[in-house]
Formats: sequence, C-alpha cells, structure tokens
Amino acid sequence: MPTLTSQASPTDFDFMLGEWRVTHRRLSSRLAGCTEWTEFQGTSSTRKILGGCGNVEDNVLNFPEGEVKAAALRSFNQDSQEWAIWWLDGRAPHHLDTPVVGRFSGAVGTFFARDTWEGKPITVRFTWRKNPGKNPVWEQAFSDDEGRSWETNWVMEFVRQ
Repeated sequence: MPTLTSQASPTDFDFMLGEWRVTHRRLSSRLAGCTEWTEFQGTSSTRKILGGCGNVEDNVLNFPEGEVKAAALRSFNQDSQEWAIWWLDGRAPHHLDTPVVGRFSGAVGTFFARDTWEGKPITVRFTWRKNPGKNPVWEQAFSDDEGRSWETNWVMEFVRQ
C-alpha cells in the first residue's frame, strides 16, 4: 500500500459536514469481470464528533431491493496524521467493516485496508475527491492482486441539500 506524505488535519472532512442527496452507482458483481452498474439514490448527513477529531456520516441508501441505513465513522489520529474510516451497515448492526486508513493529499484522500471478499484476500481502497466548486465524490475499489490492478465497484456523488 502506498505511503502518503502530505500534512493531514482534523478538518480534512469538513467539506462533508451537513445534509446531502446522494447518487450511488454500484457494480452489480464484484471481482467477476462484471460491467453492469446499478444506480440508486440516498441521503447522507455528516456531523463532527470527538471534539472535532472525527465525524459520523448517517446514510439512507435506497437500494432497488429496499431501504438500508448505514453509517461511516471517521477518526483522526493526531500522532500518525492519518484518518481511519469504518462502515456500519444496518443489515449487520453488530459488525464494523475493517477500517481503511490514509489521508488527503490536496483535494484527494486515499485510504486502504486489507480485507476479504467472498473468502479471498483483497485490498480495499476508498478515494475521496473534494472537488472544490463541484460535488464531492467517493469511490470504492478492490484489488485481488496486491494493488497491481483495481476494480472500482461503487461510486457516490454528493449534492448539498
């Protein structure tokens, strides 16, 4: 996983504070050569926690098969100058996903974790694009070859409410 060297800050995610409408595009099948995408809508609300060194993003995802509530929890480590991001899906309310860890370099944040997908080891990458003057975008990608190639499998575009 790449090492990022830019200065990080507890204010890195301040661009996400507030209320959002979200357009989701999700690959129908992951790591299977699939090219079919499913699009659906949702909402998101982000507020600071931990005295400003973290935030929580409360989400409603309107999947074609029904509504799902989920949350992203982010915390900033002052010592390592890195963010950790956890995902909690309302369909599995006692399971936090493996956190992705990283930081921003300019307007782009990149975060990584080692995890598994359908029993296979993978690397997960989250990419946040602040897109100043435009809508923020989040992408999730998986790699099953130690990061030599990536499959983007989920994209979210945020529009402020």
